[in-house]
Amino acid sequence: MTERRIVRGRVGGFSHWEDLLGASQAVAAGDHVHVAGARPLVDGVLHGEGDPYEQALTAFGNALEALAAYGLTADDVVRTRVFLTHARDIDAAGRAHHELFGAVRPAAAVVVVQSLVDSRMLVEVELDAHRAGLAATLEALEGNQP
Repeated sequence: MTERRIVRGRVGGFSHWEDLLGASQAVAAGDHVHVAGARPLVDGVLHGEGDPYEQALTAFGNALEALAAYGLTADDVVRTRVFLTHARDIDAAGRAHHELFGAVRPAAAVVVVQSLVDSRMLVEVELDAHRAGLAATLEALEGNQP
């Protein structure tokens, strides 16, 4: 498994695209954390090829892993975005979403796009999370880093 790192409120280490784009997988802003571009990759290898349900579970799992770096869980998620390459996959991706967030019921959007960065990918997701006091906790932790 790739090591995830927090640097100044940002989490990286999920893909080579972060360095290429000058982007982070997740960014903390105050008491909020935004996770973007979570893909169905495990150690850089596509998981669930041809299966939108498995790809959605994997992509959400990666997004939740990024949140975990901040000590957050699915219970802290307030908004999700699911990007699908085919409208026909809404039921499969929706089932995965419901399994992970059915009790939380965050605001959610599903967007159908022409393609993703790898033509075998059917799903990509984003999450926004909130926890009161998170900014103060992160500042205290950052102050304790060498």
